[in-house]
Amino acid sequence: MPKILTFIGNGNMALSLAQGLKKDYTIEVVGRSMLRLEAFEEALGLTCKKYLLEDFDISQRNIIFCVKPANVEEVGKKLQGSAEVLYSVLAGTSLEKLSQNIQASHYIRAMPNLGASVLKSMTTLTGSPTCKQEALDIFNAIGASLWVNSEKELNIATALAGSGPAYLALIAEALADGAVKQGLKREDALTLMRGLFDGFASLIQDIHPALLKDAVMSPGGTTAAGYGALEKASVRNGVMNAVEEAYKRTFSL
Repeated sequence: MPKILTFIGNGNMALSLAQGLKKDYTIEVVGRSMLRLEAFEEALGLTCKKYLLEDFDISQRNIIFCVKPANVEEVGKKLQGSAEVLYSVLAGTSLEKLSQNIQASHYIRAMPNLGASVLKSMTTLTGSPTCKQEALDIFNAIGASLWVNSEKELNIATALAGSGPAYLALIAEALADGAVKQGLKREDALTLMRGLFDGFASLIQDIHPALLKDAVMSPGGTTAAGYGALEKASVRNGVMNAVEEAYKRTFSL
């Protein structure tokens, strides 16, 4: 199992992943600007090896590839040698496209989410079966991981778990706004919303969502009234459509 991970890219996702992995791995980071690399190092809170992108030699390295999907070809031209394993976290960028632009012995696509920085990522993985366990070990260090057997499944997972924090943030904000609208103080509404999500995160691990809903919704009660309003507003259909549209978008990145 590798003990050194080399990040190509120094944006928010790279930083979130590095924050989660720094306890167990030595971190290297590669980017276009030494000033930005130094800012990355400062935000990471530890000293790491820093390299500029131009003509960087990836030979025998285990790469965490964190650039923008549109920049794959450009970045690939600047890299030298062949990596041992390329772990790509780029949404919508196929294994075929990665192999056409960057040399490596093995390729893995990974889709972590924003929870990586607090060791609560839900990461989906696919790619070279040879590296399956190694990939799971790396990404389990920042939360939980799921291996799927096709890129189609990974793209669907991207629409659910990768984009999901944004959907949940919208719901969280709306719940707090609803309480404020009815007269609750903003700080109290946010405290209640955060407590709600914290408890729900534990409950949903072992109980089917439908059973959780039924456990709360008594006949003719307050929850039933609110739930009816959600159905009237087509919230369920809206969420399902959000996943569908996000999945479709993975094909045009």
